[in-house]
Amino acid sequence: MDEEEALARLVALAGAGAPADAAILRALIEEASEMGARRALARLGLADEAARGDVSDLRQLLGAWRDAKTSAWKAAIDWAVRGALALVVVGLAVKMGLPGLLR
Repeated sequence: MDEEEALARLVALAGAGAPADAAILRALIEEASEMGARRALARLGLADEAARGDVSDLRQLLGAWRDAKTSAWKAAIDWAVRGALALVVVGLAVKMGLPGLLR
C-alpha cells in the first residue's frame, strides 16, 4: 500500500462514522504532512539522493560568501581609517609649516 492509499483509507475511516479518536487523527495528520513534504521537495528538485549533498554544498558556499563579505567590509573600513589618519597627518604637517621647511 502506498502513501496515497494509506491516506485515503485514514480519511475514509475518520469520515465513515468511526470514532475519530486521537490515534486516527494523528495518523491522518502524519500521513498528510509526509506526503506534502515529499511533494514540496519533489517540486523543488530535492527529492533524489544527491539532494543532501547539494544542500550541503549550498550551505558551504553561503558560508564562504558570508565570510568573504565580512572580510571585504573589514578591509574597506581598514582602508578608510588609514586614509583618514593619513589626511590628519598631512593636515598637521601643513598646520605646523612642514611644507615650508622642505623648500
